[in-house]
Amino acid sequence: MKLSNLLGQRFKEKPAECKLDSHVFLVRGGYIKQVGEGIFSMFMPMKRITKKIENIIREEMDAIGGQEVMFPVVMPATLWEESGRYSAVGSELLRCQDRGGSKLVLGMTHEEAAVHLARNTASSYINFPFMIYQIQTKFRDEPRSRGGLIRVREFTMKDAYSFHTSQQDLEDYYKKCHKAYENIFARVGVPEVISVQSDSGMMGGKVAHEFMLVTDAGEDKLVVCQNEECDFRANMEIAECVFENEPQQAADLTKVHTPNTKTIDDICKLLNVTPDKTAKAVIFLKKESLEPVIVFIRGDLDVNDIKLRNFLHEEVIPDDNTTETGITYGFVGPINLTAKATVLFDSSLKGLTNLVCGANEVDYHYTGFNPERDLDTTIEYHDLSKAFEGCICPKCRKKTIRLCRGIEVGNIFQLGTKYTESMNMQYIDKDGNLQNPIMGCYGIGVGRLAASVCEVRHDDYGPIWPISIAPWHVHICAIRADDPQVSEVANNIYNELQKNHIEVIFDDRDVRPGVMFNDADLLGVPVRVTVSPKTLKRNAVEVVFRDKSFSQDFPTSSASADITALVNSLLS
Repeated sequence: MKLSNLLGQRFKEKPAECKLDSHVFLVRGGYIKQVGEGIFSMFMPMKRITKKIENIIREEMDAIGGQEVMFPVVMPATLWEESGRYSAVGSELLRCQDRGGSKLVLGMTHEEAAVHLARNTASSYINFPFMIYQIQTKFRDEPRSRGGLIRVREFTMKDAYSFHTSQQDLEDYYKKCHKAYENIFARVGVPEVISVQSDSGMMGGKVAHEFMLVTDAGEDKLVVCQNEECDFRANMEIAECVFENEPQQAADLTKVHTPNTKTIDDICKLLNVTPDKTAKAVIFLKKESLEPVIVFIRGDLDVNDIKLRNFLHEEVIPDDNTTETGITYGFVGPINLTAKATVLFDSSLKGLTNLVCGANEVDYHYTGFNPERDLDTTIEYHDLSKAFEGCICPKCRKKTIRLCRGIEVGNIFQLGTKYTESMNMQYIDKDGNLQNPIMGCYGIGVGRLAASVCEVRHDDYGPIWPISIAPWHVHICAIRADDPQVSEVANNIYNELQKNHIEVIFDDRDVRPGVMFNDADLLGVPVRVTVSPKTLKRNAVEVVFRDKSFSQDFPTSSASADITALVNSLLS
């Protein structure tokens, strides 16, 4: 490809709307162009990158017995009504009607389509196990698209679905897919991706893992054990928060006047206590019934709303104090609480004997609160709090937890029979009985993965693409392309490399060297070959790596062969 013919512009200025580095470079480098909110077109360089990622994914999925299929983007709503997700999933599922009034959905995920394809086809135990996968366009009406290709509404995704006759068979295959994912991320150039336990969310099932690329640019909060002998890693959404509360000296329960102290900070300043010596009330509402849910938790911690949702088996929303609940906001406590609400106690309060809490009376709190002593009922404690830096690891039981951020680049779920039961997919087992197959599902967002690689593989000047997914292997810069000798040598190398099946982008433009090298940095091609009057005086071309780890003159007489050998060594 000659750069003079390449559609797309490269420029120096940082676009005002771009916050993440990957978004900046993908726009500046002529990779993507925004069509609408969270919707992008791809220029040739990005299309070449994503195609290579897709091919790597295909190879790894095929290696574990995957069968590539294709599901429709648009599906009849009846499929989603069968599974129950048509009404259960919120506004991120785009619903529409055709001209005849039939309800349709745009696929944001394809569990229903996978079951529809397999049911009445795999009807006997001898047809199992199997895995089907696709690489397909999806649409999710994301309310907060951001970061270029990191969080979008329309995207290309590899989604796979496996079907099994036993839980053990699913677990064995789940491990194979986990290993295949590790291979995929290593091959695309980010072997540091880690897998963490995660919440299954709307997908269903009890076991799920997310594959996270650790970076400060990530949206997801991760909980990771720093003990080298421990492999505990989890998403903040589900990570158990383990405590070791220090013993306290009990005190008498005393009601004290605390005017204008509605926050933890206010009460701590007034009574000269630290937040961990308080029991605060965090109030939610059940989304459907608007019934209040009051969680009592240590004052220095936060309630994990995902844990709360999973415990209640229903969605919750923060209480904005506008609903009539009978709650004395700012002074809520467990003693003499008369408001009709679901009341829960976080495990952070277990064993504490001298706390400050609200008195359910305006301008009053209690000191000396001892939950076990002062409440008439037996308290059940639940893990409802967010893990924090330095807390105890749930696995090795050491105080080695650290928090970091990451970008989710893949996920795997053990779905169980959630979809096969609801959609009546059955097979005949060895004994002639009808059974529902057990499912797993496995997803990777292709565009997000490409952008994530850029997020962690770049310098101040542009991406540094791993050669396995780089848009081209070699970038030829012809300085003074109007010089006959430069033009001849550069064109000869270009033609010979193509004959040797090396992918080449050739900057044949008559532009200043600074412009040429800036564009080369933005294209991020691993191997750069510079041909100029200066190098030709040495009877050489200059070969450098984009990451600056290699720089050497290659003789013009053998440049094509030497560059081919170099590239092949990088690809091997």
